[in-house]
Amino acid sequence: MSMVNKQSLREEFDTMKAQFENLCAEGKMSSDSRALFQTMLMLFELLMAVFMERHTTKNSKNSSKPSSQTAKDETAAIQLGSKGKGKVLNNARAGNSRTVETVAVAKVLACDTCGADLSKTRCVGHERRTKIDIIFEKVVTHVDAEIKLCPECQTRTKGCFPADMPGPLQYGEGIKSYVINLLTSQMVSLKRVQQSIKTLIGQVIAEATLLKYVLQLHHSLECWEKSAIEKILTMPSMHVDETSLRVDRKNYWIHVCSAGEITLKFLHPNRGREAIEAIGVIPRYGGVVIHDCWASYLTYDHCGHGLCGSHLLRELTFIVEANGYAWADNMKRLLRETCVIVAKRDSKNLTPEEYANLQKRYRNILTRGEKELPLIPPRQNGKRGRIAKTDAHNLWERLKEHETAVLLFAKLPHVSFTNNRAERDLRMSKVKQKVSGCFRTSTLAEAYCRISSYLQTMANSGYNPLIAVQMALSGQLYAEPGE
Repeated sequence: MSMVNKQSLREEFDTMKAQFENLCAEGKMSSDSRALFQTMLMLFELLMAVFMERHTTKNSKNSSKPSSQTAKDETAAIQLGSKGKGKVLNNARAGNSRTVETVAVAKVLACDTCGADLSKTRCVGHERRTKIDIIFEKVVTHVDAEIKLCPECQTRTKGCFPADMPGPLQYGEGIKSYVINLLTSQMVSLKRVQQSIKTLIGQVIAEATLLKYVLQLHHSLECWEKSAIEKILTMPSMHVDETSLRVDRKNYWIHVCSAGEITLKFLHPNRGREAIEAIGVIPRYGGVVIHDCWASYLTYDHCGHGLCGSHLLRELTFIVEANGYAWADNMKRLLRETCVIVAKRDSKNLTPEEYANLQKRYRNILTRGEKELPLIPPRQNGKRGRIAKTDAHNLWERLKEHETAVLLFAKLPHVSFTNNRAERDLRMSKVKQKVSGCFRTSTLAEAYCRISSYLQTMANSGYNPLIAVQMALSGQLYAEPGE
């Protein structure tokens, strides 16, 4: 149903309602007729709200539905002002610290015009040209341990091999870091990683060996993870979210906690409170938890709560498109205006007077909105369970109940308006599942969560992922991430 038809239906209903109120005011309706008509109007308004919501298509712009499940014509439009793909890091550590750089000088020995000798003439300037290349070179190191026979006692003695060469054949940290980077950061499947390695070194490394490298890094990062958890607990605010992940044909959940430069991901079979307790971060946290109003987070009252403004704006957009309620449009405008004001300020918050005015406007919108919403029919005798409500009703009640959490971004400078940070940190997990498929075991899925947590944290500090893996495998990690 188009927006024009919805608006027309809404106008006709408002006209009929106004005529009924006029008849009641003029005393032209009996009490029984008035009660009957009021009941009919209430039911009609409720049915109309449900009908409009069901006939309004949800997409990534008016709901939490991902863009991958939205029709192409709704999301494929080019965004104005886009600066293209890629990201420039100003941090000097962003580059590969293993770079080999040489400078050659093209000397001038004679004048191009007269042929005069210029070999001893002072140079007045340089013009530089640069060539960057990658050398695909297989480095093979052989170590021959001497074997000697003692002439006195006839004991056979062999020389010691280096500690990193425990067996007849092993692969170096360069290959290990390349494999782990492809599997974790680049979301490449195991077989394609195998093919890529064969192309580079001319040898096939077994899948079991590749997975052994992943598990080796997973175990070496255990102390890092514990240190990162202790550090994130000291942050004033933290972004949390969760998303599903297929593991051995079962549905698991990745839970993310992000703050500052730190990103932590945890795997658990459940989504709710049981998982949060098992992970053990939120139960120990005393700052502000920013989330999308998932009920399990709200059960923890020892910490503060901030609700994601992006989710609220999308839901408000849907209510406006479905029902044309003025309160939803006004609330949407209020949140957007406040977000812009806060973002432009150095203090990143409102003054106490401004915040009090914001609260007043917020409450006035909800008060007027209550009059727009259709009345909920009373529970019938003998009926059990929750009373069915429209999306508009549910959103209005949530905004009213969680006013402090909705507006906290305008009061505290360290509270973000959105939960985009956590959603960005989870996005690549869904990409990996789409590209590489599900994980074979929960152990490998847990390893992926810990390794990707480490690589994202190090990337936030400006580290090349290949170098970050080598640092972890060689025991060169900093005491605390990001220092």
